[in-house]
Amino acid sequence: MKRAATAVGLAASGALAWGLVEAQSFTVRQVSAQALAPGSRPVRILHLSDLHMTPGQRRKVEWVRDLAHFRPDLVINTGDNLAHLDAVPAVLDAMEPLLDFPGVFVHGSNDYYAPRPKNPFTYFTAPTKVRGDEAEHDIERLTSGMTGAGWLDLNNARGELTVMGSRLTFVGLDDPHLERDAIPAPEPDRGDLRIGVTHAPYLRALGALHGDGADVLIAGHTHGGQVCVPGMGALVTNCDLDTSRASGLHGWPGPRPDAPGGEDSAWLHVSAGLGTSPYAPVRFACRPEATMLTLLPRG
Repeated sequence: MKRAATAVGLAASGALAWGLVEAQSFTVRQVSAQALAPGSRPVRILHLSDLHMTPGQRRKVEWVRDLAHFRPDLVINTGDNLAHLDAVPAVLDAMEPLLDFPGVFVHGSNDYYAPRPKNPFTYFTAPTKVRGDEAEHDIERLTSGMTGAGWLDLNNARGELTVMGSRLTFVGLDDPHLERDAIPAPEPDRGDLRIGVTHAPYLRALGALHGDGADVLIAGHTHGGQVCVPGMGALVTNCDLDTSRASGLHGWPGPRPDAPGGEDSAWLHVSAGLGTSPYAPVRFACRPEATMLTLLPRG
């Protein structure tokens, strides 16, 4: 019994140590989706999400800044950039080289409220809730830092950009996790492609964006499960999205649009994100990520 307890303790310690290391093992995922009209030029999108920045995370700041070397055609930020009341300068420092590219953004719950310690087992019962007594972040400073560079604020709003010759229209939602989401007034002109953007991929949010005509859905929030089981994947998504779509490129509500039966589906990309809560700074079998999503012409 003593040997078994020692073995379990060593295994747990090893897993924790690896989780701390993996949380700093940033990577770039590269995926593509046939979503544009035939003959269109490809559009390379850098999808950033869930930085959960705190002061002093210089390595993360430099890694994000270095993503500018990919020269994306468009940057989409799906929120939860902040994890500390004094983190706005670090986030804007990290984003500064990327603000030179066309971009759009929405906010997540952690952009509004500072994180607090939580029992990790509550994630297995229901999505976490904001109590209302959390300290408030300087959301206006974060927002103005991005809009001042010309990025589009898509929180319950629409926008339009011409990128690589394609006229992209956007529909965005403020954070569904805080129940701040409200689809903006209808706009029948979908351009060459409509992209729906939200932080948390709740089913009602995805349904609203898809019902609005979005061909591509972009979200974050899930951390890809954050602590996954090798061979099984994510155990939770912290929303009502199924765990099989906790991260990566999928179809929604049905199969991928390039698969049989997926003709009525949109492309859905969910980022596993780059950060963690400062109170749970580990990842397991789920590396922190940014994504280069290349939209290709159909066929």
